[in-house]
Amino acid sequence: MQHWKRTTETANRLFDQGELVDAREHYLQALALAQVLFERWHDVDEAVAAFVIAHHNLADLHLRLNQPHESADYLCAAHQRLLQASQESRLPQALRDAALRHSGRTYTELLSFIAEYGQYPRTERLLNRHAPEASELAARPDATHRSPAYGIH
Repeated sequence: MQHWKRTTETANRLFDQGELVDAREHYLQALALAQVLFERWHDVDEAVAAFVIAHHNLADLHLRLNQPHESADYLCAAHQRLLQASQESRLPQALRDAALRHSGRTYTELLSFIAEYGQYPRTERLLNRHAPEASELAARPDATHRSPAYGIH
């Protein structure tokens, strides 16, 4: 997890300096690390948060590059994976629960994105396909838990 954190911090620094190509490379490395850690890290909340942060950082980067379609793809990928993970019986219950908790944040981020940038094909497909689950999730009081903070949002 330390390697993921260092990679993300480097990417954030490059992002802040306007070095977007280099930032993207580091964000992609952080995403690859987060994907590996997702099912392997002992702290499931940290693992899921790293996964979400990695996606959201790339979404922010693509917004800075005026590429909202790519941003939508990263936001949808994170949300979709968490919804899938929350239903995968092969995963430990703690990881499934963490995925469900964090999917409240990814759902909120998707709705905020759509409010500002409009619908994109992938957002529309994802939200229409998972509309009953998303509505149920949004209604859960623990689904809007705000800690930990995500990415550079």
